[in-house]
Amino acid sequence: MVIQQARDFIAANHRGVLLTFRADGAPQMSPILANVDQGGFVVVSSRETAYKVKNLERDPRASLCMFVDRFYGQWFQVDGVAEVVRLPEAMEPLVDYYRSVSGEHPDWEEYREAMRRERRVLIRISVQRAGPTRHG
Repeated sequence: MVIQQARDFIAANHRGVLLTFRADGAPQMSPILANVDQGGFVVVSSRETAYKVKNLERDPRASLCMFVDRFYGQWFQVDGVAEVVRLPEAMEPLVDYYRSVSGEHPDWEEYREAMRRERRVLIRISVQRAGPTRHG
């Protein structure tokens, strides 16, 4: 129940912070935009060369703190396991991600070329836990 509430929240509130783990075990955080795909995975677009991607390839544990646009208000933390999907397999999921967060692009071929040029990947997180379930 709480996991679905978190998914619904993320589908309506895309801003958050992604936590991954560096090689030495220390946390590394990145501001991100996220959404939920049709399979219920939380998805994030990134560059292949980003530290968060390198961290997730080594250690797939991921946590997200997602919040409303104005920052103060309702929020959710989700924890799960991430998979990095690379091009060319990532192209259509990246198109779906863009559409779901930003709407229609004026030139989809231009968008696809930018995804190739920027070496974009899609981070797909399987949510295993979500909260808070109570407030302190």
